[in-house]
Amino acid sequence: MPPDPLSAASSAPLAATPTGGDGVGSTAAPAAVEEEVLFLRISLGEEVVGEVRTRFRFDAARPYEVLLTFHLGRPDEADWVFSRELLRDGLRTLSGQGDVKLWPAYCPCHGATLHLALESPHGSALLEASKPRVQAWLDRTYALVSEHQERRCGPTDADLAALLADG
Repeated sequence: MPPDPLSAASSAPLAATPTGGDGVGSTAAPAAVEEEVLFLRISLGEEVVGEVRTRFRFDAARPYEVLLTFHLGRPDEADWVFSRELLRDGLRTLSGQGDVKLWPAYCPCHGATLHLALESPHGSALLEASKPRVQAWLDRTYALVSEHQERRCGPTDADLAALLADG
């Protein structure tokens, strides 16, 4: 089996790509945090394990969401959207129900991992990511928009009550 790209040491920093601001020399906060190339191991059957190139993306304008894009080598990329809170909780304990479930694990070959179980009408997948890399990426998202700031971004309970009362 080829060397594990998830746990391989690298002198380069993680491929975090902040976007936004007004160009070179900008002091504006980045609008997004991306992990450009993260290879996740994917279980394709009982004995078949492959890798899929994946991008995690967080946009400060939508602080509740994490976008996970699978680059499958086709024009139509597979996107999954789930809550940042679900990812945070999944790094600590079993989290989620239905289409997305996450949980931490330890593998003697790969160390600390995060398992992602995805279900759709088109099939299911069990993926494994480097927990330290995902945690580092998630920490960068919280540096951009804290949990406290996130709570202030959405509608308040009063806003929701008024919306439902008008319906």
